[in-house]
Formats: sequence, C-alpha cells, structure tokens
Amino acid sequence: MIEIRNFRKEYGDFVAVANLSLKIPAGEMFGFIGPNGAGKSTTIRFLATLLKATHGEATVNGHSVTNDPIAVRRSIGYMPDTFGVYDGMKVWEFLDFFAVAYQVPMARRKQVLSDVLELLDLTHKRDDYVNSLSRGMKQRLCLAKTLVHDPPVLILDEPASGLDPRARLEVKALLKELRNMGKTILISSHILTELADCCTSIGIIERGQLLLHGPIDKVYRKITSNRHIVVRFTGNPEEGVSLIRSDPHVQNIEVNTRSCAVEMNGSDADVQRLIRQLVAANCGLISFAEKEPTLEDVFMLVTKGLVT
Repeated sequence: MIEIRNFRKEYGDFVAVANLSLKIPAGEMFGFIGPNGAGKSTTIRFLATLLKATHGEATVNGHSVTNDPIAVRRSIGYMPDTFGVYDGMKVWEFLDFFAVAYQVPMARRKQVLSDVLELLDLTHKRDDYVNSLSRGMKQRLCLAKTLVHDPPVLILDEPASGLDPRARLEVKALLKELRNMGKTILISSHILTELADCCTSIGIIERGQLLLHGPIDKVYRKITSNRHIVVRFTGNPEEGVSLIRSDPHVQNIEVNTRSCAVEMNGSDADVQRLIRQLVAANCGLISFAEKEPTLEDVFMLVTKGLVT
C-alpha cells in the first residue's frame, strides 16, 4: 500500500533523510518512531506530495508520489503536525470546505459530514467556530477532515502532540477504530507510549537513518536474543529456583522473596518444558510470565547501536 525506495532529502550539505526504503502492507498501522528532527516529518511530507526528493521514489496505493501526485492526494488523508488558522469558520463549514476540495459530490456531502462528525464525536460541536475549540477538539477536527473523502491511506504526523492524557487515550481509541475499518495508517510520534498498544508494525529513525523496522513481535525478537521471564511462587521459592538453575538454557536468575527474574535463551519448546517441570515438582508455582521489552527498551537499544 505504501512503498518508499531509496528516499533521500538533502538541504545543502545537510542530509535530512538518507536512502530510506520501506514497505507498509495494506491494513497495517505503522508507527514511525524517532526523536524530533530525526526525519519523520520530512518523509511524511514527501509521501503527502508536499516535498520533492533529492533522490528516490515512493508509491501510495499504487500511484507514484513523483509522477502522479493528484492520484496520491486522492488516496490519502494527511494530518499535519500543526493545525492551521481558520478564523470565522464553523466546524461544519471547515469540513465542507475540504469535502469540496476533494470533489465529494454535493448530493453526498451532507451525509459525509454527518458521518465523520459522528465518528469523531463532534456532532455537538457542529455549529461552533473552529477557533473556539480546545486543542483536543481541534485535533479531532483535523482528523475528521482527513476522512471526508474516505481515503484508504491515512498519514498522520504527531496526531496526539500537545494533548492531555485523556485526549491522547481518545485519539488512540479512534486510531484503533480506523484500523478496524480497514484503513492503512502511517503515524509518526516521538512519544512511544502512544504507539505501543495500537500499531501492528514500527520503524525507528534517528538522524535520517531508518535503523530497524517490521512487525512489532519480530522487532522485539530481533533485538533480544534472550527471553526475560518472571516466575512467582508461594512460600519459599528455593525448590523452584533450584530447578530453574539446573536448566541448561537459563543464563541468569535474580531471586526475590517469592519470585525470580529469569533470563534464558531457549525456544518455545524449552520454555514449555520448564513450565511442565515446575508444575510437576509441586514447588508452589503461582505464575510464569514472559516479559516483552517496551518500545522505550527497543528504541534505546537500537539507537545505542546495539542493533544495525
């Protein structure tokens, strides 16, 4: 659905993005992760046909960003990282303006506006002036305008930036709903908690270099050669800990009062075997849970050069 091939953008001697290649299949929610200035917005603006590449090409929904920008614009809903000024416009007028720009037929516009207002929970704000809305409501409205022409691809640049915690949760819920509707979504953010539980795949960019990308579970596995498991017991864990220590795949174990943190390099079958042994030993096992790394863990490992 989205494919970037050797995208490079230079500003004089400064390389904003260096030879970035990436494929995002249809139906994915791709989290584009990186600090401010890493090259996220530059890449997004290129995909949105707002920026010419120094070198490279991209296609969106089968259309060339360079050679067929009009078709690309019809295929995408683009949400920039800043909300423009629209003094004197009401919410419905703002949406109607974009519906006209996207050539939504007049006979359909009233229903389209009603549908997107309901989806974004803005119906009660329909006749309010845009500049009277809160930051969170403006973000909702900006997202609503990306949907008026029902694009198959959404490109969202920092959609939750500057929002309070409640508004961030609401935006995340909306993104999940849009993904369930079949939209392909590219969302950039430097706030990793925004992406951890709603994206199907991620890409990490730093100083214009795409360091790592892919489905979240595969990225986790790539950066962590060992498994990290928390085991809890009732009473004295000595017997269970002794059994765990004897496992040839266990690399390290840290024991607490009624639990232990285990690092092991075994396969799924090795983990299952260890669980069966603990249960059979009747050593007071309460829980056995593998701890996945967080996006913060992934980002720090990758940007420290531990993965290339």
